[in-house]
Amino acid sequence: MVARRVFIVFILPVIFSIIVGSAVLFDVLQQPDRELNMWPMSYSEGGSYSEGVPHSSIEIIGLSKQYTTTEPVEIQVKIDDSSFSCGDLYITIYSSGKSDAITQGGFFDQCFESGSNLVPVGDEFSKIISIPGSYDVVVDMVSKQLQNISTKGTFTIK
Repeated sequence: MVARRVFIVFILPVIFSIIVGSAVLFDVLQQPDRELNMWPMSYSEGGSYSEGVPHSSIEIIGLSKQYTTTEPVEIQVKIDDSSFSCGDLYITIYSSGKSDAITQGGFFDQCFESGSNLVPVGDEFSKIISIPGSYDVVVDMVSKQLQNISTKGTFTIK
């Protein structure tokens, strides 16, 4: 009697769940433009950092290797990808090797002016960092279609 209850309470629901889940997944995968990617090998289109080397479609302009504690870090970003003609730009400065942000700038609804592919448009990123050390600047551009491209640069404050 106990074995029958164990079967009904624990094993039978698992079997039904697998059958119903398989049927639903089969039905969803029959729809156009649907696929099952169990082991994705990349994160997103253009979403990788390029350690010290500019990404082919995003580049930090004006970043020096070294600044003083009174000199502002002023940069612009060059985008060479036509799918990123409008989007949100995020610039974050971290202490090297740490995940805590020192400062951040967000520039929303950035659309390129005719003939220029530099952002931020009509604004500037300028921050003074008064603590000496090594820092990473991470630049992310998120398009209206939610595609993301990023790059990273390193500098030192003396």
